[in-house]
Amino acid sequence: MSKRTFPLRDAVANYTPYSPGLSIDEIRERYGLENVIKLASNENPLGASPLVLKRLASAARSAFRYAQSGNPRLAAALGAHMGVGPEHIVTGNGSDEIIDLLIRTVPTPGRHNIVAADPCFSIYRLQSRLCDVEFRKVPLNPDFSYNWQAMRAAVDENTALVFLTTPDNPSGHCPTRAEVLAFLQSLPSACLLVVDEAYVDFCEENSPFGSILPEFSRFSNLVVMRTFSKSAGLAGLRLGYGVMPVALAEVLRAVKLPFSVNILAEEAGLAVLNDTDFLEKTLETVRLGRTFLARELALLGCAVFPSQANFLMFTPPAGALPATEIFQALLGKGVIIRPLASYGMPGNLRVSMGTAKENAFFIDRLREILAHA
Repeated sequence: MSKRTFPLRDAVANYTPYSPGLSIDEIRERYGLENVIKLASNENPLGASPLVLKRLASAARSAFRYAQSGNPRLAAALGAHMGVGPEHIVTGNGSDEIIDLLIRTVPTPGRHNIVAADPCFSIYRLQSRLCDVEFRKVPLNPDFSYNWQAMRAAVDENTALVFLTTPDNPSGHCPTRAEVLAFLQSLPSACLLVVDEAYVDFCEENSPFGSILPEFSRFSNLVVMRTFSKSAGLAGLRLGYGVMPVALAEVLRAVKLPFSVNILAEEAGLAVLNDTDFLEKTLETVRLGRTFLARELALLGCAVFPSQANFLMFTPPAGALPATEIFQALLGKGVIIRPLASYGMPGNLRVSMGTAKENAFFIDRLREILAHA
């Protein structure tokens, strides 16, 4: 690290940044490969919606303009889509911005605490520490389900926020709606439950899993977060939103940086909300891919964890190369997946659903590696 002559807050000086997945260009250059597939970041296997691409081409001529503050058109469209008033919607530069805003505005450092599972999406922990807010980690059960009793025990009168991810990342486990509702009902009214539903679209239909949003109007301490990065295929444009009580929404809109959602992201969001065919094809591709990969990984001797998301977590077979070495070997064959050492699980790997061709390519390359271990 470069020597510095300026002061830094302790939380910043000791900060460990988020560890992103590797890029395709990075691996092409490193290994001299022509073809590389990326199944590491839970992106949409079909790319972007045709309606989005058409809208972006048309909207590009407005790139010199600022977006309208607060994105009222998008908030209105999202409110209609989600069945809530637009006054409950806060848009952000990805749902990461909503997470950051909640942590920066709700808890007071030195007084309040935040509760989440361990492991969990690392942004909850990283931004809590950056803001000098106590972060309480509650270990998941061995099967990666939530330990509801322990989660509730970690909450006290100074708990400002509790984060739940449904389905969870990186395991893919999803609690039932009834479980989430029961936990919400057990919390103090002053404690906000933030349910991160980044992957909820991928849950099986007609199942006990799914969004808690239908219960939103019954509670004054429920926040539901969504993103356009996964099923909507807009990861590169950075667009997310939160559904929350009006009083909280007003605070977040007041303190968030102006124009954090750019004009092209807003137009893309409006377009993809109308492309139901694209969403249906995405969900079909992911669900078929999830079934295929779970079966094929199991046939290779891997322990595969149940998932309702667009990714699978798995453990390589006993006696095989360590997970970190398998990850590196796959890179050399042009396949990027996600090692989970940063989540405290160095023995596990995570793979996103790709197209049918990409999924088969990954399985073939993994089979070669395991056969020569």
